[in-house]
Amino acid sequence: MAIFITGGARSGKSDFAERYAMRLGTRGIYIATSQIWDEEMRERVEQHRAIREQSGYSWSTVEEPYRLADCLKELQAQHVSGTERPVVLVDCLTLWLSNHLLLHAPEGEEWDKGTSRELSLQLDRLTDELIDTVAAYDGTLLLVSNEVGSGVVPAYPLGRRFRDAAGRLNRRLAQHCEEAFLVVAGMPLDLKKLAFNLEEL
Repeated sequence: MAIFITGGARSGKSDFAERYAMRLGTRGIYIATSQIWDEEMRERVEQHRAIREQSGYSWSTVEEPYRLADCLKELQAQHVSGTERPVVLVDCLTLWLSNHLLLHAPEGEEWDKGTSRELSLQLDRLTDELIDTVAAYDGTLLLVSNEVGSGVVPAYPLGRRFRDAAGRLNRRLAQHCEEAFLVVAGMPLDLKKLAFNLEEL
Protein backbone atom coordinates (compact mmCIF):
# COMPACT_ATOMS: atom_id res chain seq x y z
CA MET A 1 0.00 0.00 0.00
CA ALA A 2 1.35 3.42 -0.98
CA ILE A 3 0.42 6.45 1.14
CA PHE A 4 1.04 10.03 -0.01
CA ILE A 5 1.44 12.73 2.66
CA THR A 6 1.85 16.41 1.87
CA GLY A 7 1.64 19.76 3.64
CA GLY A 8 3.37 23.08 4.06
CA ALA A 9 6.57 23.76 5.96
CA ARG A 10 6.33 22.81 9.63
CA SER A 11 2.76 21.60 9.11
CA GLY A 12 3.41 18.38 11.04
CA LYS A 13 3.45 16.09 8.01
CA SER A 14 6.64 14.25 8.98
CA ASP A 15 5.42 13.73 12.54
CA PHE A 16 2.12 12.35 11.23
CA ALA A 17 3.94 10.09 8.74
CA GLU A 18 6.17 8.63 11.46
CA ARG A 19 3.29 8.06 13.88
CA TYR A 20 1.18 6.48 11.12
CA ALA A 21 4.07 4.21 10.08
CA MET A 22 4.43 3.03 13.67
CA ARG A 23 0.83 1.82 13.59
CA LEU A 24 1.24 -0.02 10.29
CA GLY A 25 4.13 -2.33 11.18
CA THR A 26 6.50 -3.42 13.93
CA ARG A 27 9.63 -1.95 12.34
CA GLY A 28 10.44 0.66 9.75
CA ILE A 29 13.02 1.90 7.28
CA TYR A 30 13.41 5.65 7.09
CA ILE A 31 14.77 6.84 3.73
CA ALA A 32 16.21 10.33 4.19
CA THR A 33 16.73 12.31 0.99
CA SER A 34 18.27 15.39 2.59
CA GLN A 35 21.87 16.43 2.11
CA ILE A 36 23.87 18.23 4.78
CA TRP A 37 25.09 21.51 3.33
CA ASP A 38 25.79 23.43 6.56
CA GLU A 39 25.87 23.15 10.34
CA GLU A 40 22.24 24.20 10.76
CA MET A 41 21.12 21.39 8.45
CA ARG A 42 23.33 18.94 10.35
CA GLU A 43 21.61 19.92 13.60
CA ARG A 44 18.19 19.39 12.03
CA VAL A 45 19.14 15.93 10.79
CA GLU A 46 20.56 14.93 14.17
CA GLN A 47 17.45 16.20 15.95
CA HIS A 48 15.13 14.18 13.69
CA ARG A 49 17.28 11.08 14.12
CA ALA A 50 17.22 11.49 17.92
CA ILE A 51 13.43 11.78 17.92
CA ARG A 52 13.14 8.52 15.98
CA GLU A 53 15.57 6.77 18.34
CA GLN A 54 13.61 7.95 21.37
CA SER A 55 10.26 6.83 19.96
CA GLY A 56 10.74 3.22 21.07
CA TYR A 57 10.04 2.06 17.51
CA SER A 58 12.57 0.02 15.54
CA TRP A 59 13.76 2.45 12.85
CA SER A 60 16.71 1.95 10.55
CA THR A 61 17.84 4.93 8.47
CA VAL A 62 18.99 4.92 4.85
CA GLU A 63 20.41 8.14 3.41
CA GLU A 64 19.65 8.33 -0.30
CA PRO A 65 19.56 11.82 -1.89
CA TYR A 66 19.44 10.68 -5.54
CA ARG A 67 18.81 6.97 -6.19
CA LEU A 68 15.37 6.78 -4.62
CA ALA A 69 13.75 4.46 -7.18
CA ASP A 70 16.79 2.14 -7.13
CA CYS A 71 16.76 2.13 -3.33
CA LEU A 72 13.10 1.03 -3.27
CA LYS A 73 13.81 -1.67 -5.85
CA GLU A 74 16.69 -2.97 -3.72
CA LEU A 75 14.49 -3.07 -0.62
CA GLN A 76 11.88 -4.96 -2.62
CA ALA A 77 14.46 -7.52 -3.74
CA GLN A 78 15.87 -7.97 -0.22
CA HIS A 79 12.57 -9.05 1.29
CA VAL A 80 12.53 -12.67 2.41
CA SER A 81 9.28 -14.47 1.65
CA GLY A 82 7.30 -15.38 4.75
CA THR A 83 8.75 -12.60 6.91
CA GLU A 84 7.13 -9.30 7.82
CA ARG A 85 8.18 -6.55 5.45
CA PRO A 86 9.20 -3.33 7.25
CA VAL A 87 7.22 -0.17 6.68
CA VAL A 88 9.18 2.24 4.46
CA LEU A 89 8.94 6.00 4.96
CA VAL A 90 10.48 8.39 2.42
CA ASP A 91 11.09 11.93 3.72
CA CYS A 92 10.95 13.85 1.56
CA LEU A 93 10.22 13.85 -2.15
CA THR A 94 10.72 17.57 -2.70
CA LEU A 95 14.25 17.40 -1.28
CA TRP A 96 14.94 14.46 -3.61
CA LEU A 97 13.56 16.52 -6.51
CA SER A 98 15.60 19.60 -5.61
CA ASN A 99 18.75 17.45 -5.38
CA HIS A 100 18.23 16.41 -9.00
CA LEU A 101 17.21 19.89 -10.08
CA LEU A 102 20.46 21.34 -8.77
CA LEU A 103 22.42 18.44 -10.29
CA HIS A 104 21.02 18.95 -13.80
CA ALA A 105 20.39 22.71 -13.88
CA PRO A 106 22.73 24.96 -15.91
CA GLU A 107 25.25 27.04 -14.03
CA GLY A 108 24.24 30.59 -13.25
CA GLU A 109 21.07 31.96 -14.81
CA GLU A 110 21.78 30.93 -18.41
CA TRP A 111 18.25 29.83 -19.29
CA ASP A 112 16.69 29.49 -22.69
CA LYS A 113 13.68 27.55 -24.00
CA GLY A 114 15.76 24.52 -24.93
CA THR A 115 17.46 24.35 -21.54
CA SER A 116 14.18 24.74 -19.71
CA ARG A 117 12.47 22.08 -21.80
CA GLU A 118 15.32 19.56 -21.39
CA LEU A 119 15.40 20.07 -17.62
CA SER A 120 11.63 19.56 -17.39
CA LEU A 121 11.90 16.37 -19.44
CA GLN A 122 14.69 15.07 -17.20
CA LEU A 123 12.63 15.67 -14.06
CA ASP A 124 9.56 14.10 -15.69
CA ARG A 125 11.61 10.98 -16.52
CA LEU A 126 12.71 10.71 -12.90
CA THR A 127 9.09 11.11 -11.81
CA ASP A 128 7.97 8.40 -14.26
CA GLU A 129 10.58 6.00 -12.89
CA LEU A 130 9.60 6.72 -9.29
CA ILE A 131 5.88 6.25 -9.99
CA ASP A 132 6.54 2.92 -11.74
CA THR A 133 8.63 1.79 -8.77
CA VAL A 134 5.98 2.86 -6.24
CA ALA A 135 3.28 1.05 -8.25
CA ALA A 136 5.33 -2.17 -8.24
CA TYR A 137 6.28 -2.01 -4.56
CA ASP A 138 4.25 -4.60 -2.62
CA GLY A 139 4.92 -3.40 0.93
CA THR A 140 3.68 -0.44 2.95
CA LEU A 141 5.24 2.75 1.65
CA LEU A 142 4.73 6.28 3.02
CA LEU A 143 5.85 9.16 0.81
CA VAL A 144 6.23 12.62 2.34
CA SER A 145 6.27 15.71 0.13
CA ASN A 146 5.95 19.48 0.48
CA GLU A 147 3.01 21.42 -0.88
CA VAL A 148 4.77 24.28 -2.66
CA GLY A 149 2.02 25.72 -4.84
CA SER A 150 0.27 27.92 -2.27
CA GLY A 151 2.86 30.69 -2.08
CA VAL A 152 4.04 33.40 -4.44
CA VAL A 153 5.51 32.66 -7.87
CA PRO A 154 9.32 32.44 -7.46
CA ALA A 155 11.18 35.39 -8.94
CA TYR A 156 13.96 33.30 -10.51
CA PRO A 157 13.88 30.55 -13.21
CA LEU A 158 15.26 27.71 -11.06
CA GLY A 159 12.63 28.37 -8.40
CA ARG A 160 9.84 28.31 -10.98
CA ARG A 161 11.11 25.04 -12.46
CA PHE A 162 11.18 23.51 -8.98
CA ARG A 163 7.66 24.67 -8.15
CA ASP A 164 6.28 23.32 -11.42
CA ALA A 165 8.11 19.99 -11.17
CA ALA A 166 7.08 19.51 -7.52
CA GLY A 167 3.46 20.25 -8.39
CA ARG A 168 3.47 17.68 -11.19
CA LEU A 169 5.20 15.11 -8.96
CA ASN A 170 2.70 15.56 -6.12
CA ARG A 171 -0.33 15.46 -8.38
CA ARG A 172 0.74 12.31 -10.20
CA LEU A 173 1.91 10.40 -7.12
CA ALA A 174 -1.24 11.21 -5.16
CA GLN A 175 -3.30 9.66 -7.96
CA HIS A 176 -1.29 6.43 -7.82
CA CYS A 177 -1.41 6.04 -4.02
CA GLU A 178 -4.17 4.23 -2.19
CA GLU A 179 -4.27 6.94 0.49
CA ALA A 180 -3.42 10.65 0.36
CA PHE A 181 -3.29 13.14 3.23
CA LEU A 182 -2.88 16.89 3.49
CA VAL A 183 -1.55 17.97 6.89
CA VAL A 184 -2.57 21.48 8.02
CA ALA A 185 -1.59 22.86 11.44
CA GLY A 186 -0.79 19.34 12.60
CA MET A 187 -4.14 17.92 11.51
CA PRO A 188 -4.21 15.33 8.69
CA LEU A 189 -7.03 15.53 6.16
CA ASP A 190 -7.91 12.40 4.17
CA LEU A 191 -7.89 13.73 0.59
CA LYS A 192 -9.21 10.57 -1.05
CA LYS A 193 -12.34 10.66 1.12
CA LEU A 194 -12.86 14.41 0.67
CA ALA A 195 -12.13 14.61 -3.05
CA PHE A 196 -15.00 15.56 -5.37
CA ASN A 197 -15.35 13.07 -8.23
CA LEU A 198 -16.34 14.65 -11.56
CA GLU A 199 -16.79 11.21 -13.09
CA GLU A 200 -19.84 10.62 -10.90
CA LEU A 201 -21.76 13.55 -12.44
